[in-house]
Amino acid sequence: MIFSQDRSKIRQHYLDVWKKANSNEPLDQLEQLIADVMREHPEYHPLFSNPDAAIDSEFYPEHGATNPFLHMGMHIALREQVATDRPAGINDLTRKLLLQYQDSHAMEHEMMEALGQVLWEAQRDNREPDEMVYMELLRVIAS
Repeated sequence: MIFSQDRSKIRQHYLDVWKKANSNEPLDQLEQLIADVMREHPEYHPLFSNPDAAIDSEFYPEHGATNPFLHMGMHIALREQVATDRPAGINDLTRKLLLQYQDSHAMEHEMMEALGQVLWEAQRDNREPDEMVYMELLRVIAS
């Protein structure tokens, strides 16, 4: 469900994982990853307690709002990239960044800037994200 294009279904999946995690129900590997990211964001916990608002809310950047589901999704994407070393070399680069930042969550936030830029450009230009540009942006952050 996390790979759906339906915003409501994606958000509902997060909320279902949150409910399972807080009920100490068994979680599969992906659910555990989602639950870990959700726990790392206590600022979003009140939203998770109000499923109707969570599913229906609009988060407009021009009004200073951050979309919590997009934000958490980017954390998940980064962790999946590192776990699979795709793009090639991101695992080593992430280890270098972690030495620099000494805080994996803060490091991911820096990496998300590069990921967000590459995703935005790909969406704007109606093309696949450019992994070479992405890796170069990450190398700049690491230097």
